[in-house]
Amino acid sequence: MIDTSPAESLASGAAWAQLMVRAQDGDQIAYARLLRAMVPIIRGMVRRRIYHDDAFVEDVVQDVLLTVHRVRHTYDPVRPFLPWLAAIASARAIDALRARGRRQGWEVLDEEAVLAHPDGSVAEAHDSLTAHQQLDGMLRRLPDRQRRMVELVHLAELSLAEAATASSMTLSAVKSLLHRAFTTLRRNGNPDHE
Repeated sequence: MIDTSPAESLASGAAWAQLMVRAQDGDQIAYARLLRAMVPIIRGMVRRRIYHDDAFVEDVVQDVLLTVHRVRHTYDPVRPFLPWLAAIASARAIDALRARGRRQGWEVLDEEAVLAHPDGSVAEAHDSLTAHQQLDGMLRRLPDRQRRMVELVHLAELSLAEAATASSMTLSAVKSLLHRAFTTLRRNGNPDHE
């Protein structure tokens, strides 16, 4: 049985290699010991690349552990264990830094610049909402049959014949209702008409 006290495991890459071989064979206890022993070493490797951000370091350490778990079958017992682990830790740290750099490249840190250039889509959405509210308010003033014809012909974009069929009316009745609806809308929309 391999003694895996923290002092020995930190000093002995050969002991880690033996634990990894056993883990590759399915020994869960050996694998758990190996992972526990590796964490401080991985943390040190990652800290060499990432400074002054402990939370980010811990995220990368977790990513390294997950990567080791995923690729543990690739470890070759004839080769030294620590260089294999160092390569994984280095690659994951570099990838994390690159990803962070890409995210930060898109972030705007100048609040004054953000406030000085408001998002035009918000104003457009507000204008559109206001227009819809005004339209709803105007349509509510119409009698039900007239409102229904305006909705069918102008909002649902049905032809006059399709609106007549949908409402079981004649074509001339649809035209008459639309004419009265627009007369009412013009009168209600124009304050000089009151």
